[in-house]
Amino acid sequence: MAIVYEKTNGLTDATTHYCPGCHHGIIHKLVAEVMAEMNLLDEAIGVCPVGCSVFAYNYFNCDMQEAAHGRAPAVATAIKRLCPTQPVFTYQGDGDLASIGMGEIVHAAMRGEKFTTIFVNNAIYGMTGGQMAPTTLIGQHATTCPTGRSADTAGHPVRVSEMLATLDGCVYAERVCVTDIPNLNKTKKAIRKAFEKQMAGEGFTFVEVLSTCPTNWGMTPLKANQWLKSDLAAYYPLGLIKEATV
Repeated sequence: MAIVYEKTNGLTDATTHYCPGCHHGIIHKLVAEVMAEMNLLDEAIGVCPVGCSVFAYNYFNCDMQEAAHGRAPAVATAIKRLCPTQPVFTYQGDGDLASIGMGEIVHAAMRGEKFTTIFVNNAIYGMTGGQMAPTTLIGQHATTCPTGRSADTAGHPVRVSEMLATLDGCVYAERVCVTDIPNLNKTKKAIRKAFEKQMAGEGFTFVEVLSTCPTNWGMTPLKANQWLKSDLAAYYPLGLIKEATV
């Protein structure tokens, strides 16, 4: 019997803890496939901080380092400087990266630290119960804004990719999603390009992946997928944001 598909050896056999309809599992698969196809697994070092992906070290079949909430870029900076020839990546959610870790990611990008960040943006704090995040849309409901986010009191959502793209040290930034096969393929290409540029020593690379959170959005997985395409991607447009030539 011909094998038409098999699980990448970039992932372990552990069953993930993610909620039904969550995109983390798909994103893990793509990151793992890229590392395996580029023969990076034996040398790769991932950093996972606090958030829904806090147990990512159970799933990626490479060396992983846990980091305090928001501090993954600082930890990755130290690892990459100590091991400059090894591929290093952080895997972070929007609550972690865009809130408590905003200073860390901005300064890592500003310095042009040569690691890759996979930024999973589901516009809400997932692990801690659905609080408003810096990326929560205007009018979107959360436990800390039950009537919807107000620009008057909470300001406007942060477009992290566009912000980091203004920094000279950031050589690549792209926003993607995994709602369907065409977008899944684009996401994999973006992740591969980010790792290629890192390994070429060009600078900081950043891939933002829009993701669903059916549990905290209060939607079915299908409805969440549709809302991502109709509402989340309208505020956070998909596509290449920056690719510097070095």
